[in-house]
Amino acid sequence: MKRKRHTPQQVVRKLQEAQAALAAGRDLAAVCQMLSVSEHTYYRWRKKYGGMKAEEAKRLALLEEENSRLKKLVADLSLDKQILVEALDVAKNL
Repeated sequence: MKRKRHTPQQVVRKLQEAQAALAAGRDLAAVCQMLSVSEHTYYRWRKKYGGMKAEEAKRLALLEEENSRLKKLVADLSLDKQILVEALDVAKNL
């Protein structure tokens, strides 16, 4: 079965639908089948996006993307610094 990636807004919308269905008395298995996700996915989404609005979820995704980009930048700069320090040590020993 092909995996489908959901946007944060879609996840929040599906969680709201699930909450409404659960409040109406449907069991979790039926709700997950209605959403076309597994129970594990439902619990993971609820842990990460529970109580959020669509705008907040979008902002979270943007922040996670920016955080990833910044971590890569810091790693690159740390590597550059380490190379320069080693080059300086070699130059001092000559």
